[in-house]
Amino acid sequence: MTLIIILVVVAILVIGCISIYNTLVKLRNNRENAFANIDVQLKQRHDLIPQLVATVKGYAQHEKELLERVTQARAAAMGATTINDKIQAENALSSALAGLKVSVEAYPELKANQNFLQLQGEIADIENKIAATRRYFNSATRELNNAVQTFPSNIFANMFGFKKEPMFEIAQEERATIEKAPEIKF
Repeated sequence: MTLIIILVVVAILVIGCISIYNTLVKLRNNRENAFANIDVQLKQRHDLIPQLVATVKGYAQHEKELLERVTQARAAAMGATTINDKIQAENALSSALAGLKVSVEAYPELKANQNFLQLQGEIADIENKIAATRRYFNSATRELNNAVQTFPSNIFANMFGFKKEPMFEIAQEERATIEKAPEIKF
């Protein structure tokens, strides 16, 4: 009788361990899938940037340095291989695009150009989609991090190499801009 009880307890423990491990794997895969969704949106953004730069270049010859910075940031973002490298590169690209948006304000003819307006609309749409997929990615990352850090799954997470993963957060350069109150002009 004691042997049966011991076997049942061991079986329950084994099933619990398998369940926790499988949950950790599912959460990690969910996070990776969420980043794959971000990659799709980032690819679209990367494809639109050369068109935007070419359109702006026609109007803003003296903004060469800014346009080169956007182009370099795009190249770095496309060359990043790991999720963490992509997060850093995309934050740099977002910062460069924000600088381009500010620069465009000096060109009223450009702001009225139909090609530019269409590109600007497409980029705004993609930026909104990226924001939505980033929220989903961060939610998946939070779920994984919670499982990695809470008992008893943290024991198995450490045993099997699961670790706390970084969120896709706003770059420090952008944070100062976002936290600043908007300027309203009439």
